[in-house]
Amino acid sequence: MSLTVFAVVLVAATMHAGWNALVKSDLDRFLSINLISLSAGLLALIVLPFVKIPIAAAWPYLIVSATFNTGYKLFLIQAYRAGDLGQVYPIARGAAPLLTALVMAFGFGEVLTPIAMGGVLVLILGVFLMSARGGHGLDEFDSKTIWFSLGTSVFIASYTVTDGLGARTNGDAVSYATWLFVVNEVMMLPILLAVRGGGALRTLLPYWKRGLAGGAMTFGAYGLVIWATTQAPIALVAALRESSVLIATAISIFLLREPITRWRLISAILIITGLGMTRVG
Repeated sequence: MSLTVFAVVLVAATMHAGWNALVKSDLDRFLSINLISLSAGLLALIVLPFVKIPIAAAWPYLIVSATFNTGYKLFLIQAYRAGDLGQVYPIARGAAPLLTALVMAFGFGEVLTPIAMGGVLVLILGVFLMSARGGHGLDEFDSKTIWFSLGTSVFIASYTVTDGLGARTNGDAVSYATWLFVVNEVMMLPILLAVRGGGALRTLLPYWKRGLAGGAMTFGAYGLVIWATTQAPIALVAALRESSVLIATAISIFLLREPITRWRLISAILIITGLGMTRVG
C-alpha cells in the first residue's frame, strides 16, 4: 500500500470517528443517525450533477450495498441504545476487518502478505481488547450491546466487500460513492417516515448544523475508503479504517467524559503496532 493511500484511509478513519461521536449525543439514536444519513444524501445530491452515472454492471452492487448499509444503521442504533461509545464502536468495527479478510481471501482470492495479515490480527486484538475492557468493566457488559454490535460488524463487512468490488467494476470510485449515498437515503427516508411520521423532519430541522457536519464527515470518510479499495486490497483498507477506534476513544474520554483505563492505553499501543505492520506489509 502506498503512503498516499495509507494517509487517505487514516483521514477517513478520523472523519468516521467524528460522525459516530455526533450520533452519541442528546438527540435520540434513531433520529441522530437519520439526521446524518439524510444530510449525507442531500450533499450527495448536490454533487450528483458533476459525476457520471454508474455503468449498468455497478448497479446491483449499489442496491445490495444500500441494503446492507440500511441494516448497519438500524443495528447501530440499537447498539448505541444499549452501550456507550467506548464499548459499541470497537466491537462494531473490530470484527469487520477479519470477516472482510476471510471473505476476500476465500471468496475472491485476494490474500494479504504475511506481515500485513499479522498487522491486521494485531490491530483486531487491540480493538477487541479495547471493547472488552475499555468502556465499562467486563462484568457490566450488557448482552444486547454485544449482539447488536457484532451484528453491526457483519453488515460493515458485507457492505465493505460489496462497495470495493462495485467501485472496481464501475471504474470510477467518486461516481460510485456519490450515487451510493443517494440510493442509501432513498432506502432510509421511508423508514424514518414510517417509524416517526412526517413530523420527524421538523424535529430534525433545528439540528441541521450538526447534521451537515456529520453528513459531510460520513460522505467524505466513506468516499475516501471506497476510493482506497480501488487502489489497495479491500481487506487491508478495511483494517486500516479501524484505526478510527483510537480517535473514537479519545472523543469518548475527553468530550463524553467516559473513563480512561490502562486497558485502553494497552489497546491503543496494539492498534498502533498493527497499523505499522500493515503499512510495512
